[in-house]
Amino acid sequence: MALIEFEKVGKAFGPKVVYESLDLKIHEGEAITVIGGSGMGKSVMLKMLIGLLTIDAGEIRFDGKVISNLPQSELAAVRKRIGMLFQGAALFDSLNVHDNVAYPLLEHGRPTRAEVDRRVAECLEDVGLPGIEKLAPSELSGGMRKRVGLARAIALRPEVLLYDEPTTGLDPIAVEHITDLIVELNDRYAVTTIVVTHDMPAAFRISDRIAMIDKGYIVYEGSPDEVRYCEDERVRDFIEGKAPETDDIQTLLRYGG
Repeated sequence: MALIEFEKVGKAFGPKVVYESLDLKIHEGEAITVIGGSGMGKSVMLKMLIGLLTIDAGEIRFDGKVISNLPQSELAAVRKRIGMLFQGAALFDSLNVHDNVAYPLLEHGRPTRAEVDRRVAECLEDVGLPGIEKLAPSELSGGMRKRVGLARAIALRPEVLLYDEPTTGLDPIAVEHITDLIVELNDRYAVTTIVVTHDMPAAFRISDRIAMIDKGYIVYEGSPDEVRYCEDERVRDFIEGKAPETDDIQTLLRYGG
């Protein structure tokens, strides 16, 4: 049985149909990367999984339970098991690094101050940023913000980690650091990993499997080697940087591609 399953999921924003019928199974412990042109709904998929967006049709199952369109009161138990690194890291600018990383710990439990401090220190150590608890987000580089966002995502020791464009906007050295970190965390914690990215070198390095979304469907799935040598024109064009973007991207800008 798959740990996560999208079955015939439909999603639209007004007249803009993002998913006609999304079918995708993700197995425990695997690392899967989802690719596709801008505006195809890759980020929307992640947000549907954690309940930030509702679906219009079909089902999303997690660990055998239907979780699509659950009431907020029931989503907390699911979200404790899934950590997410958002685009741009989505740190709270009004909180320092310590309090940003501590946020999910306090949101989902009642730990002591000593327990919080210990876990925050562990998470920052895990992402290679020990001792920066007192810094403000404005004092961090783009790569450091991503890593702090990842420290927050792993604070509850989740079973699943979601990465929404983890290398976008970073310089080549920071891209390498983030890619290395994703691989390292996968190995260390044996988590199930879903990555949304346009960065094909990172996708090839991170993934056990790669799936491509195009015009409302998963149109191809395969191992990194299978994707490298795939003859499907849509996959080839994307890998070579020729994939056309949707002609109606504006509807998705506030939700992510």
